Amino acid sequence: MAKNAWIMMRSYWKSEERWWARGLLAVIVVLSLGQVYMLVLLNQWNNDFYNALQNYDYPSFWPLIGHFTLIAFIYIIMAVYAVYLRQMLQIKWRTWMTRHYLRSWMAKQVYYKLQVLNADMDNPDQRISEDINAFIELTLSLALGFLTQLTTLLAFIFVLWNLSGILNIPLGDTVISVPGYMVFLCLFYSIVGTWLAHKVGRRLISLNYDQQRYEADFRFNMVRVRENSESIAFYQGELPELEGFEDRFKRVIKNFWGLMKRTKLLNFYINGYGQLAIIFPVLMAAPKYFAGEMQLGGLMQTLSAFGRVQDALSYFVNVYDSIAKYVAVIRRLSNFTDHMEEIDRLQPGFARTHSQEHKMVLRNMDILLPDGKKLLEGLNFEIPAGEYILISGKSGTGKSTLLRALAEIWPYGQGSIAIPDDWRVMFLPQRPYLPLGTLRQAIYYPQSVPKDEAADLSALLAELGLESLADRLDETDDWSRILSLGEQQRIAFIRIILFKPQLVFLDESTSAMDEGYEAKSYDMLRHILPQMAVVSVGHRSSIVARHDTVLRLVGNGAWMIERKL
Repeated sequence: MAKNAWIMMRSYWKSEERWWARGLLAVIVVLSLGQVYMLVLLNQWNNDFYNALQNYDYPSFWPLIGHFTLIAFIYIIMAVYAVYLRQMLQIKWRTWMTRHYLRSWMAKQVYYKLQVLNADMDNPDQRISEDINAFIELTLSLALGFLTQLTTLLAFIFVLWNLSGILNIPLGDTVISVPGYMVFLCLFYSIVGTWLAHKVGRRLISLNYDQQRYEADFRFNMVRVRENSESIAFYQGELPELEGFEDRFKRVIKNFWGLMKRTKLLNFYINGYGQLAIIFPVLMAAPKYFAGEMQLGGLMQTLSAFGRVQDALSYFVNVYDSIAKYVAVIRRLSNFTDHMEEIDRLQPGFARTHSQEHKMVLRNMDILLPDGKKLLEGLNFEIPAGEYILISGKSGTGKSTLLRALAEIWPYGQGSIAIPDDWRVMFLPQRPYLPLGTLRQAIYYPQSVPKDEAADLSALLAELGLESLADRLDETDDWSRILSLGEQQRIAFIRIILFKPQLVFLDESTSAMDEGYEAKSYDMLRHILPQMAVVSVGHRSSIVARHDTVLRLVGNGAWMIERKL
């Protein structure tokens, strides 16, 4: 676990921001150590102040109050800026790490491959948005807290040793002298307390891990309903969706009850441990005080020093709940990182080469399922410029998977794909993606709207029966919700014209259009982009007339080519 945490941390501390981050961290550390020094001064002040009270030394009272005020003022300034600068570092680190994870997630279609190839990879959005922030916040708070407590321990353990003096323990005729006995008692108390805290609270690690997962699953289920609200409404699927909500929420509540019960036990222990720590040093120091060997100031200074040492040694007891959350966050993030690296290392089975001719050439293509079953075997095929090719076959024969392999998002298989270097390729799925923003931005996607826009979008919209949208091009809305699937598919054909690829793949991209608009859409492509090659996947008989060649997938790896005369 520590190795995984270090791997995730070092990427930032060796990045281009490393000197700025290291300098800021150094200032935070100095401020934290300065606070410890102020506490040492305050501990000495306790001795002087309470001795003055015991001796009714009024002339020393107000100067000591002024001394305390100065110490407190400096301590407050240091404490405030230590937190402020730590939060500044947290923002910078989170910004860098989030950008790093987003780029890794989006690179090489990892976001898609994780979903397809790793069924156990749940809620990457939560890991990027929440787990990264929690990881950074807990890393800084726990590490700086540990450093502060370690410094406090080193500073006060010598104070406590000197204040403790020597404890003489008579054993018959022998007297055993124990110098600095309060230090040994404090060590024993804290070590036993930390061990017991681990025994009581270690179950919290897995409970926190599961709680984050169940919460994310519950939230994601609601997002799914929102995204598919129309389909659910048509099906009148409210009851099964509600049952799904309740089932996932039951897991959230059941796990939270376990978290509550275990936290209750830990809190009983921690609070009892803390309260006992108040009276324990009083009982140990009382004999020397009542014997006149120690003044009131010395007693209060001893109790303060014991408390500081005990707090430092008990650091892991006090932050055990945070440590449990930290371990859970590290597990989730490292699991996410491992999956992304696994996907990145996955070698494509299909060799990409340069085609000297003006066409895409497929040679000896074997396309497999993850379990090794062959969908296509020995496919040899050419896609010349200007050719319209239809891929057809029964469901499950590998039509869409063939397109995924050609798009380099399906790694299972072997063979070679040769394509000219200057060819731009575009893939259109059955349900087009319309990003949030203006309608003009949605039409141009995945391109940006050019500053010197030359295309007449109004004319293109009118050509496909969407003239009512011409006046709404600069409206911002959720266009995937407003437009029907057929309208979205017609907009996708306008995208092709704007993108001007040399090769386009259409995966059932006219399934929601009527035959008239389907024919018009294909005719537009032939007229405006005559040199563009088109590969379509479809079932409708009307689409056959719009293509020159049919690649029919028979099943069990077999295929055949039918050329139209």
